[in-house]
Amino acid sequence: MKKIIANLLIFMFILAGHSASAASAPVFDNSKAQNQPPVEGILKQASIKINDIDPNAGLNLKGSFYPGGRGNNQLIIYTPKNGLRTGTNEFGAEAIVINNTVVQLSGADTIIPQNGFIISGHGKAKTWINQNLTVGTKAYIDKKTKTLNVYLTNESFLYATQEIIKEVDKMMRYYRDNDIYYNGKTSQNYVDKAIDNLKKAQKRPDDTQKYSAAAIANANKAMQHALPYYKDEFKGVWVRPKETNQDDIIKTIEKIRSYGIENIFLETYFQGKTIFPSAVLARYNVQTQRNEFKNFDPLKIWIDEAHKRGLKVHIWFETFYAGNENPMNNPKNVLSVYPKWGNVTKAQYDSAMPVASLSEHNGYFLDPANPEVQQYLLSLLEEIITNYHPDGINLDYIRYPQAISAKFSGYDLTNWGYTKYAREEFKNASGVDPVDIKYGTPLWDSWAKYRQDKITSFVFKTKQLTSKHKILLTAVIFPDRQKSLEVKMQDWKTWSQNNYVDGFTPLILTCDRDTADFLIDDIRSNSSSKTKIYPGLFVAFMNGNPDDLLRQVHQSRKLKTAGIIMFDYAHLNPRYTDVLLTSAFRPVKAKPIEPPNYLPDRKVKKKRSFFWKNN
Repeated sequence: MKKIIANLLIFMFILAGHSASAASAPVFDNSKAQNQPPVEGILKQASIKINDIDPNAGLNLKGSFYPGGRGNNQLIIYTPKNGLRTGTNEFGAEAIVINNTVVQLSGADTIIPQNGFIISGHGKAKTWINQNLTVGTKAYIDKKTKTLNVYLTNESFLYATQEIIKEVDKMMRYYRDNDIYYNGKTSQNYVDKAIDNLKKAQKRPDDTQKYSAAAIANANKAMQHALPYYKDEFKGVWVRPKETNQDDIIKTIEKIRSYGIENIFLETYFQGKTIFPSAVLARYNVQTQRNEFKNFDPLKIWIDEAHKRGLKVHIWFETFYAGNENPMNNPKNVLSVYPKWGNVTKAQYDSAMPVASLSEHNGYFLDPANPEVQQYLLSLLEEIITNYHPDGINLDYIRYPQAISAKFSGYDLTNWGYTKYAREEFKNASGVDPVDIKYGTPLWDSWAKYRQDKITSFVFKTKQLTSKHKILLTAVIFPDRQKSLEVKMQDWKTWSQNNYVDGFTPLILTCDRDTADFLIDDIRSNSSSKTKIYPGLFVAFMNGNPDDLLRQVHQSRKLKTAGIIMFDYAHLNPRYTDVLLTSAFRPVKAKPIEPPNYLPDRKVKKKRSFFWKNN
């Protein structure tokens, strides 16, 4: 018994957070078969109360103002009735269930399988998911008691083992078929070991856990060696600077370079303040620099030292976000000095106080429609470009604050942009005050486009500035164009079609490779071929499995993106960097390999493998 428990603990440690794909199954329904747990071979079981199932009717009041209708510490079940995706944010955990089996662990906004459901949790519920769910776990919904019951069995171990071996095998075949220089010998050796372990796990039921754990460990090693290094692949990371002296900045730059990363997206203007002493901000009589960098100019050192080492620095610029500091507590806060610049919702359009966004960390936003706001931000950007000569500008928060989804009642009341300036300008053009316009009426589309065009106008003006100085302009966007238009007034398709940006750095807020694939493909299909795509991967920030990061790098390559950016440096610990440096981010001594899409066509003989017939 001690041996079984020990092996189980080892296996759970290796397996935790692992993702795998699943075969098709019957369409999800509410039949009794969905509620019949296993009666034999149970090694571990757990239960948790379900807060709501498909909370799209606005009945889950605790989650009404949060993405996906999932509130603090809540456990939510999403079925196909909810729509295509869960719509949740990056602060939770999710599991994809098909045929009552967890087939994949995700993080946020997961695609809901037509033949299954999603388990989603925040806070305490997220902790429960991390402790009790893994690939292969059996999951059952008891609707009478609104309880989720989960079980771990020997079958769970075998399922997880088979899935990851199939996945790695398929990944290796992709590179063999598309890369004439690919050397998969090391990866294949690990796959062979994993297959041998799996056969032993199948033949020896008493040792299933032990051999399954060994198989998954070898398959993970195979995956880490499977991805080759590509010299011309864009590799970047978002960085919030904390260093307050030159030596510490140099140490961080050296560390970033040691990770195989060549592009630093340095947070330069965030929460309404700059990291450098700004003459522009002084002219506007607002706080001229963040307090932690007083009497010190870190931006100049970051750029100078990065350039000495062959690294590029892009200015990460939080455009319309003014931070979550209450303006009333700082007389030099931009919204204390210019209270009319603050954005407001329809529900609070006449508020005498600044309005904070509950779903955006109680943060405050500037009004994109106000020309004074746009000039203020453009002057700040010009100061940065002229004085510091960065390699690019990365516009973040280039949008309105998030509203709840239109499928919830009260959608129009949570919309932003109902400032005095915007209302008067729109009313002069249309004869109607936006406060009197309801969602679903003919004028709503005009009011929405008015706000979308204000964001687009700022992007266009920034592009004129970056083109003048011949530097790269990228923008942080949210995938799913329709959703971005609906809840954030972000019309990034227009930016791309008019060449107002050089590239997108979309937020891929998931650990699930299939959701990542869907989101990246959505951007590709709605963008000009001239717009480069650098998917922003959040696996490290979401504390996902390190191999999920590899999966998303692989999917990005398959979709022919220009490279990837990781969020963020603070979370990029050795769990992730060691995996990347095994092969994908480790420069080779020999002549660098070019990406597959730059290689000449050549037929490659396909090698039959243990799982060939299954794919």
